[in-house]
Amino acid sequence: MKTLIAAAGAACLMLTAPLVLAADAPSDPQIAHIAYSAGVIDVEAAKLALSKTTNAEVKAFAESMQKDHEAVNDMALALVKKLNVTPEDNATSQALTKAAEDKREELAKLDGAAFDKAYIENEVAYHKQVNGALETVLIPSAQNTELKALLETGLKLFQGHEQHAEQVAEGLK
Repeated sequence: MKTLIAAAGAACLMLTAPLVLAADAPSDPQIAHIAYSAGVIDVEAAKLALSKTTNAEVKAFAESMQKDHEAVNDMALALVKKLNVTPEDNATSQALTKAAEDKREELAKLDGAAFDKAYIENEVAYHKQVNGALETVLIPSAQNTELKALLETGLKLFQGHEQHAEQVAEGLK
């Protein structure tokens, strides 16, 4: 149990470090890239879960994550096209992507209930971190009102994801 708590703490720290970089008031093109990258990360995690889990509740959660994050990313792509903005790769996006790749490799080594529990715990931690970054850095830093509105819509949806992940995690105990 202590190892699991330590691993969850380490995962939170891995996710916290990249998002702290965003505290330097990212530009709208950087925000668009960070938000899109965060969505892709959760879609990839959901795909991994769908390939590994046999738990109906975890499967339903992963399906929801894939569908919702793909939909928000589609809206983000439509918005940047409409605004004629090119998302700008940045250190935060790169760090998020690297941390997610490492976490996916770690999760891929697990099976059964161990995978389900680790995946859902990661989803709780990830959504907490992303929601915090949206509230404290990305939304306040966004200059374009349409981008800000999309981020606010995403935050409401992702807060629901966090609550859903917490419920699923509680059921796996």
